[in-house]
Amino acid sequence: MKYIEISGLYKRFGDVNAIENLNLYIEKGDIFGLLGPNGAGKSTTINILCQLLEKDRGSIKICNEELRRSDANIRGKLGIVPQDLAIFEDMTALENTMFFGSLYGLRGKDLKEKALKALEFVGLEDTKKLSKTFSGGMKRRLNIACGIVHNPELLILDEPTVGIDPQSRNHIMKSIKFLNKNGCTIIYTTHYMEEVEAICNNIAIIDKGKVIASGSKESLKSIITDKNKFEVMVNDITEINEKELMDIKGIDSVEFKDNKIIVSIDREINGLNEFILYISSKSIKILDIKSKALTLEDVFLNLTGRKLRD
Repeated sequence: MKYIEISGLYKRFGDVNAIENLNLYIEKGDIFGLLGPNGAGKSTTINILCQLLEKDRGSIKICNEELRRSDANIRGKLGIVPQDLAIFEDMTALENTMFFGSLYGLRGKDLKEKALKALEFVGLEDTKKLSKTFSGGMKRRLNIACGIVHNPELLILDEPTVGIDPQSRNHIMKSIKFLNKNGCTIIYTTHYMEEVEAICNNIAIIDKGKVIASGSKESLKSIITDKNKFEVMVNDITEINEKELMDIKGIDSVEFKDNKIIVSIDREINGLNEFILYISSKSIKILDIKSKALTLEDVFLNLTGRKLRD
């Protein structure tokens, strides 16, 4: 069932097309990964969906109903966890959560009960201190509590794990899966491809205001079946020149990691032999060569020419 249907969406800022004929479909119950380089149009799309920006033209439907400006019914179904922390540092966790709950029309006993439940969900129910004393991870978790206090049907999480410790990241990942299992449709943006691999069942890659690829992880990886990927361990990496490697015919990308070279090679052009000859010409010993499975990061690099975190 199509829960969100975006068709022919356009948004222009001055001479710049932020979104150009963007088409996107999200199924009910998805954890939907929305990926793209900086400036690709992700934030603009989210802001239009959240009614923070007006579209120039196009259609957005949620549950087959056209989204209109200041639609209170849609706002009540939507939760947003922004990348920039939206909390008041001179308030406690409970005061913050109750404030944001009140913006969604919650009142009295119901407001306090739902605020406490949201804080329990993110592991902050016993915290009485002002939020300015919180760690980065605690602030991120409070940000989520404020976004889910009204039990939204649709939750948009924009870079929710930026700059936090691994323990808080794991807690957030588990929380997202739990919310989804209990019926919440989620749109998730991140610069950490391993998070997308771990939780998203459908994905769209946006570049220059357009969707350039979408589908499941498996279907996206099938886009680049013409590539082979190898991990080559050598005894010394200091004499290897990345530009010289990239000049070898058939080599698409090169990455250095400790004493390993991770190289993507076009299957139709056997660049592996030339690669090995180049390494040998530097009097460097190859200690091991392993074939590696292609990842979503490989797909992203192949389609956009950039890594997700660039």
